[in-house]
Amino acid sequence: MTQPEDPRAANRARFELELEFVQSLANPFYLHSLAQQNILNQPAFVNFLKYLMYWKEKDYARFILYPHALHHLELLQHAQFRSEIGKDEWREYLNQKQFDHWRTWREPNRAAAAQPTDQQAIPEGQEQGQNALS
Repeated sequence: MTQPEDPRAANRARFELELEFVQSLANPFYLHSLAQQNILNQPAFVNFLKYLMYWKEKDYARFILYPHALHHLELLQHAQFRSEIGKDEWREYLNQKQFDHWRTWREPNRAAAAQPTDQQAIPEGQEQGQNALS
């Protein structure tokens, strides 16, 4: 007869696994890869993303090292974002927005300068007035 696994160890392993996965969502290239593999369209995965929203609660969010992970988790709740992130131009747009944030987050004046202008490319279907990714 086998001994049941220690529930605390099982909970810790699950916590660490889910934390690692949620943090991986901060990477636009990883999101793009998931979309390219049609993983983001699977109903079970969409339900899993809904389940993971508990990470936005204060008691769990304090463990997140990459805050964009929580923002991307929120964006992944929307079917349109899940389909658009599979496009190269959306991946690049999200990557650039993330880069601009990290480059300017401590200097508000530089943040205003990093906003897209009419000459900068915005993915098709994403109008300048929309602020879905920031």
